[in-house]
Amino acid sequence: MGRTKFSDKEIKEIAKLLRLKNAGNRAKQKLVRHDLRVGYEFNISDFNEPGKAFGEAELADAINRGAIQILDEATIENLKAKRARDKARDQADQQQETVATDQTTDWKEAMKEWEEWENNSQQHQDATPNSD
Repeated sequence: MGRTKFSDKEIKEIAKLLRLKNAGNRAKQKLVRHDLRVGYEFNISDFNEPGKAFGEAELADAINRGAIQILDEATIENLKAKRARDKARDQADQQQETVATDQTTDWKEAMKEWEEWENNSQQHQDATPNSD
């Protein structure tokens, strides 16, 4: 789920991107949807009916029904900062949990073991007399 609170400036930029999306070919639409998700954390699927196109009219409908809220720039910046802190905290927690449950692979150690096995296999082959 993406954001549901945007500034007036962001809504205008999202509306512009939706116009580009609806006017573009499939590849352009895909790029615009990516820009909406990454740049604004705006997921069309959070607001539209499946199978229906989502454009400026649908954006306005989502605002009118309260699915999207328009807030001032300062509030939005604070919300973005909090979201970034929460995301960083969640990633750090996930990393700590992974280390604590030993679900990581020490690639240096694994490579060392592989090289030892490979060397032992090569030595074994060299020591085996050839039956030619």
